[in-house]
Amino acid sequence: MNMHLRSVHCFIWLFALVVYVTFPNSVHAHVQQGQAVSFVTGLEHPWSGLDHVLAMIAVGLWGAQLGNPAIWILPITFPLVMSLGAMMGLLGIPLPGIEIGIAVSAIVLGIMIFGEVRAKLYLAAFLVGCFAVFHGHAHGTELPAGQSGILYSMGFVIATGCLHGIGIVIGLIHRWPVGKLALRGSGAFIAAMGVFFLWQAVS
Repeated sequence: MNMHLRSVHCFIWLFALVVYVTFPNSVHAHVQQGQAVSFVTGLEHPWSGLDHVLAMIAVGLWGAQLGNPAIWILPITFPLVMSLGAMMGLLGIPLPGIEIGIAVSAIVLGIMIFGEVRAKLYLAAFLVGCFAVFHGHAHGTELPAGQSGILYSMGFVIATGCLHGIGIVIGLIHRWPVGKLALRGSGAFIAAMGVFFLWQAVS
């Protein structure tokens, strides 16, 4: 058991180190207005903020924990509903508490993973869809006037799907006892980072 715990600790520290090294200069992807100018920019944008990255990976991790059919329904639900949120942002329809909603998404999804919560499929999809609106709206509001909203939206939807895929692949370790512990540790880390994002949003 001690060896198992050491493996879990190593996994958590490695996960945190990868996140820190990959995203040292950005905590939020949603602070630079007017940067979305093309499909490539849309494709790159979700990777620029740790809050979005962790929440998207968490969707894949939780889906992997829940197994079929959630492992593919959740990663499909999120981009679809996110597109609606992005459309709201593009049309200028206001949505209060964007950054708070994004931070809460990391907290709640992290808790779901940490607790291995076996929510019913429709509840899990509904929860993921609610969070998707905030993430999508944040992306949509960053499109400058005169630029292609369609190309940009296509880019960030595809990038989001890739992040879900990363979460699913990592989540496959759930089939082993040590992997289950490591996955729960990842959930705790994501939830803790969500608390930090929330503190940033309200301060």
